[in-house]
Amino acid sequence: MDCRIKTYVLFRRKLTRKSVMEPSVIRIVFRVCLVLLLGLGTWPLGTPAAQMGVDGTPFVFAVVTEVPKDRSVVTAQVADEGGVSETKLMPIESLLNNTIWRNLEICHSLRIDVKRVADGYQVLGVRALDASMLPMSLQSIAGDCLIKKAVEVAPLVD
Repeated sequence: MDCRIKTYVLFRRKLTRKSVMEPSVIRIVFRVCLVLLLGLGTWPLGTPAAQMGVDGTPFVFAVVTEVPKDRSVVTAQVADEGGVSETKLMPIESLLNNTIWRNLEICHSLRIDVKRVADGYQVLGVRALDASMLPMSLQSIAGDCLIKKAVEVAPLVD
């Protein structure tokens, strides 16, 4: 018997009324498939705090929300552990002379290599990003910040 004929016979048996696929079984199979698809579809993404860089250091995404007066402590909205919170970022000494950190302004989007400390994050490395590269939870904050900056801060520069 050809392989195609066996497959046809198997499918034909499932389509008859004597099939074991009753509505309750179909619902259970559908729910199991849905759970598997949703679970496996989001599994590789992880949460922002669970992401690790190439060298094994954890990283988070941040948007600077206040004008930094002192570069040693910067307040930012940080996507960590599945949520967004306002947190203080404190760079290590060698990072204070970094070009990105020296030119840091309100609304800048960052990918930061961090170490968690009691009152915020200690910044080990920083990369500037476009706001579209941020997680969805921070994109709206970055957009609102840019609009606020254009309306309130930019006219004061002149």
